[in-house]
Amino acid sequence: MLPPGGLIQLTPKGLYCPAAGAWIDPWRPVPRALITHAHADHAHPGSGEYWAVASSEGVLRQRLGQGIALQDVPYGQELQIGEATVSFHSAGHVLGSAQVRISAGDETWLISGDYKRDPDPSCEPFQSVPADVLITEATFGLPVYRWRPGQEVAAEIAAWWKAAPERTSILFCYAFGKAQRLLAELRQLGLADEVLLHGAVQTLMAPYRQQGIAMLPTRPVSELPRSEPLAGRLVLAPPSAHRSVWMKRFKSPQTGFVSGWMAVRGARRRHGYERGFVLSDHADWDGLLATVRQSQAQQVYVTHGQGDVLARYLREVEGISADPLAGGFAAELAGEGEFSDDGETAGAGIDGPVGLV
Repeated sequence: MLPPGGLIQLTPKGLYCPAAGAWIDPWRPVPRALITHAHADHAHPGSGEYWAVASSEGVLRQRLGQGIALQDVPYGQELQIGEATVSFHSAGHVLGSAQVRISAGDETWLISGDYKRDPDPSCEPFQSVPADVLITEATFGLPVYRWRPGQEVAAEIAAWWKAAPERTSILFCYAFGKAQRLLAELRQLGLADEVLLHGAVQTLMAPYRQQGIAMLPTRPVSELPRSEPLAGRLVLAPPSAHRSVWMKRFKSPQTGFVSGWMAVRGARRRHGYERGFVLSDHADWDGLLATVRQSQAQQVYVTHGQGDVLARYLREVEGISADPLAGGFAAELAGEGEFSDDGETAGAGIDGPVGLV
């Protein structure tokens, strides 16, 4: 638990800063919400006002309603909210994602939200931010999770797709963030093919296009006549479409799934995909450790995933005061499936190795 009377407090509605009169990624409606990014487990409807990075506005309004009271802010600008100084810093997770830094009195806290440190052509790169206290995610907080460069994975996907010109290649991925990253990574390889999209992915394309993110050309599958042959085409779809009636349109397609969870032995076979590609929008083990070190935080609290493992490692190996932060974070995950349509955090309870290195 967080210390009582501190700058940030854990309440039934989530992380709360009394000095700012604001909650960070609240779990229930509140008067003022500071939003790290627009994934559904971080941005909930019903709050009085929202503060978020300007580039996240398109997705936030689409998901929470066009009429929400939204204060959009640039990265890095210091804002006076109540008695606190607040700034948003790039988290490198998805379009418009941010870490929230809050200072008041002689305390500075950093709430990471979800983040990754790997290069991603579809969003702003991660920024290291110093703080006295860090609240970090640990979705992939085990030593087994170490990512390869995105361009290497994209090249594998392109080879898999092009090696089967007689079949439709259906690649399942999260509709917000992962799909757009794939389209941007494949474009950077020099490809120019049109990619077909499931409707759930299509609805999230406009905010990325409006922000000038360079991606492959796309078209909804629904715009094509059902008689049109789809052999050799690449289709992006959310996990919920797998084994749904939507799949009946495709004759003997090859299927793949893109996620950090594909690093878990047996995950691909368990869920019936022919091929698994390991690509995550969260920090891996080394990325989590680098973030903690560079923050120079004297106290670290760990949420989501394997928080107890990372906290123990920080204490015993790094010599940093660290504790897992329980509460509503786990409750947020309890009702989600391993492979939700919205992001990898929903799979944080997946079994895996727990040894320290």
